Amino acid sequence: MLWKGGNAVDAAIAAAAAITVVEPVSCGLGGDAFALVWDGAKLHGLNASGVSPAAWNVDYFKRKYGEENGLAKQPKRGWDAVTVPGVIAGWEALHEKFGSLPFADLMEPAIEIAERGHAVASIVAYKWAAAVPELKDMPGFADTFMPRGRAPLVSELVRMPGHAKTLRKLAALGPRAYYEGEIAEQIAAFSREGGGAMTLDDLRNYRAEWVEPIAKNYRGYTVHEIPPNGQGIAALIALGILEKFDLGALPLDNIESQHLQIEAMKLAFADVYRYVADPRSMDVTPEQMLDDAYLTARAKMIDPKRATQFDFGMPKAGGTIYMSVADERGMMVSFIQSNYMGFGSGIVVPDSGIAMQNRGCGFSMDPKSPNVVAGGKRPFHTIIPAFLTQQVDGKQEAVMSFGVMGGDMQPQGHLQSVVRMLDYGQQPQAACDAPRWKVNRDFTVDVEATLNPQTTRALQDLGHVIKSIEDPYMDFGSGQYIWKLDRNEPERGYVAASDSRRDGLAAGF
Repeated sequence: MLWKGGNAVDAAIAAAAAITVVEPVSCGLGGDAFALVWDGAKLHGLNASGVSPAAWNVDYFKRKYGEENGLAKQPKRGWDAVTVPGVIAGWEALHEKFGSLPFADLMEPAIEIAERGHAVASIVAYKWAAAVPELKDMPGFADTFMPRGRAPLVSELVRMPGHAKTLRKLAALGPRAYYEGEIAEQIAAFSREGGGAMTLDDLRNYRAEWVEPIAKNYRGYTVHEIPPNGQGIAALIALGILEKFDLGALPLDNIESQHLQIEAMKLAFADVYRYVADPRSMDVTPEQMLDDAYLTARAKMIDPKRATQFDFGMPKAGGTIYMSVADERGMMVSFIQSNYMGFGSGIVVPDSGIAMQNRGCGFSMDPKSPNVVAGGKRPFHTIIPAFLTQQVDGKQEAVMSFGVMGGDMQPQGHLQSVVRMLDYGQQPQAACDAPRWKVNRDFTVDVEATLNPQTTRALQDLGHVIKSIEDPYMDFGSGQYIWKLDRNEPERGYVAASDSRRDGLAAGF
């Protein structure tokens, strides 16, 4: 698309469409998306995460699935895990606002790959095979994703004719056809047939939403994230806490530095898991959660000599792909899309290639939670694009478009990458390749096998409950970064980094 004269947004949409074909284990035509777009002068945020069907509420799930531990049971797969897919509306919104090539042109590469076939990449093949035992009997799954009665092998040729058919319709009729035309009718009919709650009205009423990014200053730069319902605010809270410490004075991978980062992340998650939801339902605002005085008080809770089990604070009242794209004119796009939990719900609309996500799992069934399930509401979301800028002579300048894939690992990957680059001066690829840790929901800590064993032992001595993990992709995410080399000389271009934990690449033209 760049060779065709298109811009970074055109390239991002075309790549997003193509990757639904070549990495269907992570994203698809029934997924969700978010984006941050630097237009050359200003940063724009896009929330293309879907809303729940109008019929959903706690009683709906209680009636269908009963109760567990006093709360309604919540399925992880099937139609009752599917919210309205936002990804195509996201492509539509990006194209309408910033696209320069016809939308049909952007679908061409994906159509060609789907029809002609592609050789399956190694990590994709591994994840595909891992999903088959659980999903093989889900409606439509085997017909689309088990063409030979099994998952494809590494380098095996796979064609996706149903996928191509849907992409051709989008190219001919435009992306709105997904929500109002023949494709929407296909989805709604399959939902009805499978006992799902999603209707034609749910699809027809959906639009992606342009939002104002949230931000936090860190070491002379500004880190930007999408506001809730996503968890990007976790990275900003943790960085805001770390700003109170002189990390750069501590050796890079030494115990003190790693301990402070882990504790800051735990404090951030304690608040995020309590407060973050669809912003219309939140008890507190992102501004309150990022208030400097509040974060100073939270930072004081960190004991440099031992691990702490933190509770949430009280702010003052008042399965994913990621890509980074930049063009010669200075436009930069931080883009992420996902089906969640690999293939998502397991539901695949027949003869269409549309694999539906399962983001409904992100809701709570607790009536007291701001994230409680309700009709027309966005669930708590894990996928988050990020962006870095700097104020120069009173003007905001783009520095880096970046993101890290992998569930709860995403804000933690943002934090660890930013600290390595800004506190320790590492190049993007070095920061990308460095060993990572991950704080789990129970506040235990997973540690990548490549982390210095002495640091791991020292973390245990401080009271961290450590688990060593051998599988780097599944647990420690995967990052992509584009850093602008010189704001004064655009022709110097960019430096790009791509994570070795995944089938990805850094490509320049």
